[in-house]
Amino acid sequence: MKQRPICIITEFLENGCLLNFLRQKMGRLTKECLLAMCQDTCEGMEYLENNGFIHRDLAARNCLVSEKHVVKVCDFGMTRFVLDNEYISSTGSKFPVKWSPPEVFHYSKYSSKSDVWSYGVLMWEIFTEGRTPFENKSNPEVVDEITQGHRLYKPYLASRDVYQVMYSCWHEVCYLLLAKLVFLSVLFNSIK
Repeated sequence: MKQRPICIITEFLENGCLLNFLRQKMGRLTKECLLAMCQDTCEGMEYLENNGFIHRDLAARNCLVSEKHVVKVCDFGMTRFVLDNEYISSTGSKFPVKWSPPEVFHYSKYSSKSDVWSYGVLMWEIFTEGRTPFENKSNPEVVDEITQGHRLYKPYLASRDVYQVMYSCWHEVCYLLLAKLVFLSVLFNSIK
């Protein structure tokens, strides 16, 4: 698996990119629909983690939406297969700062934990209907803010429980993705 390239075939999803979909449907999607989109993505990330992959670029721009509003994770350009649940990026590699945890921008260290952080930001994107995280901040400002413990604000459409799930993804000491996904799945079912 390490020597041969991996080929990924994805299905055509009628509604295209999640980010554009959220912006186009602003104000017309129910909170239940937004929560279902989060759960779909959670299940997709669980699948990747169970098969030894770290996505490294989870964001609304990298998810697709079906005709029935089912969300699927895509854009695997930065995805890596790992045997020990950790990947150290080469120095100078570009990465999505506003979706990344401190260990990525300080140490270039990726793991399923960094995907959990990005998942929290994706939830935030969904519940803000496609806003850009830290939209008025430069990448260096975001690094400083995250390092100082600042996190994204609670979106208007997110309940306190949903925001608590988001916020739990942004703890610097985070559990393995699978443990988080089990927690998120239980919480999603209790919120519905």
